[in-house]
Amino acid sequence: MYVQNASVPDRKPVTVPGLLAMKAEGRRIVMLTAYDASFAWQLESAGIDIALVGDSLGMVVQGHRSTLPVTLDHMVYHTAAVARGLAATMLVADLPFMADRDVAHALEAGARLVGEAGAAMVKIEGAAPHILEAIAALSARAIPVCAHLGLTPQSVHKFGGFRIQGREQAAADRVLAEALAVQAAGADLLVMEGVPVELGRRVTEALSIPVIGIGAGPHCDGQVLVIHDMLGITPGKRPKFSKDFLAGRDSVAAAIATYAGDVRSGVFPAPEHCFN
Repeated sequence: MYVQNASVPDRKPVTVPGLLAMKAEGRRIVMLTAYDASFAWQLESAGIDIALVGDSLGMVVQGHRSTLPVTLDHMVYHTAAVARGLAATMLVADLPFMADRDVAHALEAGARLVGEAGAAMVKIEGAAPHILEAIAALSARAIPVCAHLGLTPQSVHKFGGFRIQGREQAAADRVLAEALAVQAAGADLLVMEGVPVELGRRVTEALSIPVIGIGAGPHCDGQVLVIHDMLGITPGKRPKFSKDFLAGRDSVAAAIATYAGDVRSGVFPAPEHCFN
């Protein structure tokens, strides 16, 4: 029988002020995705700081080619399941494709993910004017927001695939300007995906909020991976920025613990997981 949070050592809940303190103190933040209660319990047991219910579930759970088919109902369902496996680990949930098409829909989605499903923060992609308005509106209603810039998977068709962003100087400057804009709008956290190491460093140093990297180099305030990638069970080619932490280990728990330790010590990401 599944027993919620059984045998998990007591620890203080991770909070928005706590994440700011971690950045100020130089303590790296560890984030992993989860999509159900059992994996959530594994993250909780390992002391992972943040569990992300990403719309990546559309690819690694549902088998789609992108995140675009994921609906708000899907996100609410999976977020509620993950919430049942957590106690101290912060729970962040994605606003799925087009849930942010205007402020009203973003607020409705945020209210469902937080009030109905149990998330402590919602994640939203991009920095277009309507996104900045949505971040401000969510923040004004005490819903913490994690922004997401760089390679934003919901823009896969616009990018022409899952392509690294910010390689040219003008593009890098634009990403930095977007990062400053989402912070000014009220974002409490930023995920930077698929950008060169130097851009990851520039953004992290420029912002007062924590920056979590995924393929953004070792200078970010923390790291996140899709759990299927870090366990080596994603079909097809694993992303360059990921690593199979289960290889050579005898359990999922050991793999997650190694990942957490490597992020906190600065061992991961190594140069082979980064883009120049």
